Amino acid sequence: MTGQTKKSIAVIGGGAAGYFAALTAAELDPSAEVTIYEASRRTLTKVQISGGGRCNVTHSCFAPKQLTRHYPRGSRELLGAFHRWQPRDTIDWFADRGVSLKTEADGRMFPVTDDSKTIIQCFEQQANRLGIRLEKNLGLQGMAVEPDGRMTLEFSDGSFRHADKVCLATGSLKGSKLSRSLESLGHHIEPLAPSLFAFNLADKRTHGLAGLSVQNASVKTARKGSDQKGPVLMTHRGLSGPAILKLSAWEARELQAQNYHFQIWINWLGDTSENQVRERFSQLRKGKTQVKSKVFEALPRRFWERLVETCGVGEEQKWAQLPKDKESALVGELIQGCYSVQGKTTNKENVNISLVRSNGLPKVVPSEFVTCGGICRKEIDWRTMESKIVPGLHFAGECIDYDGITGGFNFQGAWTTGRIAGLAITE
Repeated sequence: MTGQTKKSIAVIGGGAAGYFAALTAAELDPSAEVTIYEASRRTLTKVQISGGGRCNVTHSCFAPKQLTRHYPRGSRELLGAFHRWQPRDTIDWFADRGVSLKTEADGRMFPVTDDSKTIIQCFEQQANRLGIRLEKNLGLQGMAVEPDGRMTLEFSDGSFRHADKVCLATGSLKGSKLSRSLESLGHHIEPLAPSLFAFNLADKRTHGLAGLSVQNASVKTARKGSDQKGPVLMTHRGLSGPAILKLSAWEARELQAQNYHFQIWINWLGDTSENQVRERFSQLRKGKTQVKSKVFEALPRRFWERLVETCGVGEEQKWAQLPKDKESALVGELIQGCYSVQGKTTNKENVNISLVRSNGLPKVVPSEFVTCGGICRKEIDWRTMESKIVPGLHFAGECIDYDGITGGFNFQGAWTTGRIAGLAITE
């Protein structure tokens, strides 16, 4: 590049990773021409809907090694990346730009305004200040490397643009022309599979109980070691909530292979054992209360009554006269309830997976949607996020075959990979 020629940087994708890469590059090299190309008419859509519209920016896990444990795929590669940019750096970056974050009891971090618009406005203001161009409704269809090392980009409107450096931050690569173009350049794309989705099931134990939740349940599939703990939410279609979403992430490929028809086992009392439940029941037998009376504080009354009904226990049945087989049935439902899942639901299918409050009233909102799969991790230099195959081509965010569980980890992955890519494309 000559002193009179400005470096042209193309960032493909106007999401979290794309914006962060573009902002980083423009701040580091104010003379560069940085352009964000977005295939749709809207940018930062996942930022807007994340966390029930509050934007779960990151998580208060500041030890890189511990942080990587929240990523079903990509943990090894992300370890070094998190040593370069981790949640503490993210917090400081936003604070320097007037956005304060707060930490909730479970470690999730949100803007103190509880409004995703705070994050979006911060990005847009910074982009305007730095002179970053934004071109919407322009999806990248293909790319080619010229003899001089520059890249020619073909867009959905038939136009061609040229760039010295390209950062691909498109989100999921779903059978597009771009995927085929990347493969023609020598990249391998790992098969895609949905991650972070709710479970569909038709079961009388949860039917009609949408909105109820159990805060500390344990859920697992038949695969050993699949146990996930946390809140479980009953929805109109089945089950969701953090424990379900985490299970869907860690078992993403296995569940896809089963066409999303599988069984799960739930301990509605978390780590409570069979002996502990039977001891509690033994104490109740000494009194005169009815079985349907609320027993466990952790369970909503209506759900407990439904389990009692499922086990064939009568309305007036007292603990003192409860048959042993009915007691055993109740124990099984509480700590080893088996449910048959018959499909999945993601936010793109308009599932309700979390409850927040707006003006004091319950409001149901969708979660972010994540996929595993994408650009093979081995084909990327994680010190720069640059392709090992195509010099000058960098990657950031969900287009790479890594993903995190719910709780702010996917956004942190976007900030980290976007930051590293943004630093490198200015060199």
